[in-house]
Amino acid sequence: MKLSVVIVNYNVEHFLEQCLASVRQALKGIEGEVFVVDNNSVDGSVLMVKQKFPEVILVDNKENLGFAKANNQAIRQSRGEYVLLLNPDTVVEETTFSKVIEFMDRTPDAGGLGVMMVDGKGNFLPESKRGLPTPEVSFYKIFGLSSLFPRSRRFGKYHLSYLDKQKIHQVDVLSGAFMLLRRETLDKTGLLDETFFMYGEDIDLSYRILKAGYKNYYFPETRIIHYKGESTKKSSANYVFVFYNAMIIFARKHYAREKLRLFIALINMAIWFRAGLALVARFIRKIFLPVIDAAFIGAGLYFICEVWQKNVIFPNGGAFPVALLTVGIAAYTFLWMISVFLNGGYDKPIKLGKMALGAIIGTGVILIGYSLLPEEYRFSRAIILLGAAWTLAYYLMSRLFLHRLRIENFTLSGSQSKRIVIVGDDDEARRVNSILEKSGVDIAYIHFVAPAAVEVDFADSSRISPLNEMVHIYHINEIIFCAKNISSQDIISLMSGFSQKSIEFKIAPPESLYIIGSNNINHPGDFYVYNINNISRPENLRRKRLVDLGVSIVLLLFFPLVLFFIRSPFGFIANLLSVFLGFKSWVGYNLSIPLSHRFPSIKKGVLNPADYARKPIDNPATIDNLNIVYARDYKVWNDLQIIGKGFRMLGRR
Repeated sequence: MKLSVVIVNYNVEHFLEQCLASVRQALKGIEGEVFVVDNNSVDGSVLMVKQKFPEVILVDNKENLGFAKANNQAIRQSRGEYVLLLNPDTVVEETTFSKVIEFMDRTPDAGGLGVMMVDGKGNFLPESKRGLPTPEVSFYKIFGLSSLFPRSRRFGKYHLSYLDKQKIHQVDVLSGAFMLLRRETLDKTGLLDETFFMYGEDIDLSYRILKAGYKNYYFPETRIIHYKGESTKKSSANYVFVFYNAMIIFARKHYAREKLRLFIALINMAIWFRAGLALVARFIRKIFLPVIDAAFIGAGLYFICEVWQKNVIFPNGGAFPVALLTVGIAAYTFLWMISVFLNGGYDKPIKLGKMALGAIIGTGVILIGYSLLPEEYRFSRAIILLGAAWTLAYYLMSRLFLHRLRIENFTLSGSQSKRIVIVGDDDEARRVNSILEKSGVDIAYIHFVAPAAVEVDFADSSRISPLNEMVHIYHINEIIFCAKNISSQDIISLMSGFSQKSIEFKIAPPESLYIIGSNNINHPGDFYVYNINNISRPENLRRKRLVDLGVSIVLLLFFPLVLFFIRSPFGFIANLLSVFLGFKSWVGYNLSIPLSHRFPSIKKGVLNPADYARKPIDNPATIDNLNIVYARDYKVWNDLQIIGKGFRMLGRR
């Protein structure tokens, strides 16, 4: 056996399917085997592998064992002369395996090998080649010197950015996303260190390979797509703690005591520095715009009140009570903003119509509330109407301004309509178009291009004349490749040719319900999925949360009475608290069987669609179909009906 491919999977069914399809093509003519170790996924990954890739050796874990332990499970069973550790969010070229094996065969001192990786836009991923995280290198990385001086041999050691990415080089560290290992080397170094749960195990093994007398190589003569790259939510504080804790484990294992103290001090400094930045950045992103909106709306309303009372209501002197003015302005501002929010005015991309509708509805609510107030607590209806005009004008002007600045996620919705080219034959192009139609994608223009019309010059991948011209003429913003008709090698070359343009790329695996892509290393991946996207729309997620809160409040108001009708009162109390705090939803998917699709993510439900039926449902096909219909056709009324039918089971745990 020449090659054993090991893939550890956790809840990325759509990526895994595409990865396995590319691996199947790359293994043609090679004596090999493929292992998929699933770490207790709940998204249907296991079922998909069994149905579509029966040749794969599947290890179905009943808990998440972590990356290192899961890989070791398969390595111990494998028989290949070479072992490839491969991430599920990758796509390999058809010649990748043959090229890397040929290099390893002629390079006996090579213990491990990594390849050139690109993201979902064809951009080179710097983690393709890395140096050891010594205290010095870590210091330069933590404080940004490696980014400021990437060509420096001193400061650029973390990603070895001073080395030519187009040439073969000896490197210190291989990426766990694609890590080809010689069996002989593993016999000497041992397997992955299971002390590492996530992150750091590839660095540790790479270092042990060097200590065993072998060399690690960066091999750019083949490329792979790695969708996530370094984008596993690096802006999150959780990532910072997990990653840098892995670095501490590495340091304690390999560094001398004097270096260890220095390294741990640097790591602790980095943890608090980066985690602090992550938390501050996340907080600012969440509240910055609403705070600015509140300030401008409130200031405008205050100005209107001052002018109106001085010139119209109290022309001869006098003024509204300061307390009344302050409370009134704050209340009106809040009501206008919450109305805009509930109507989708803060969704991305920006929808001016929803903002306008939210401001109008908010005005109506304020006028109704105003009419119910005692006379002494009233301003003037004219102030409300003038304030409404200012609020509406402010929202429109501010969003148009943000749009003009081309700030990410603040573009107008009209500009987000997809102008798509599908590269594939007639049958595949029509199949992909059907998926697009049923996934609810907003398409302004769509065109089909036969693969034969796409010219790829591998010496100069930018020379893709027909596609290039079409992009410019028809203002295309997305290209979808039919993997059945065009090779992975050609897809990567085509993507690289457009890597400097604002084009999104997606791949449609053959006979799949998914169209998969990722914009860049800062986006973990996106996809179009057949039929079931409705529940994931921001307005529906928001409505679902409001239903949960509204039902919870009603249940609290009638709490003593409700307990008489609930089968499990203590479970109900726990569920009520969990739903109120946002850990659960009153209604979710039926998880009694593995999900057959990559369903849009929602909170775990106390009840599920099957609870609407009068009798228990045990048939897996029926349960699966109910989940699909619930996600596809989500309406608030559906949740309310399920809650009504399953009221006595609200205490179910």
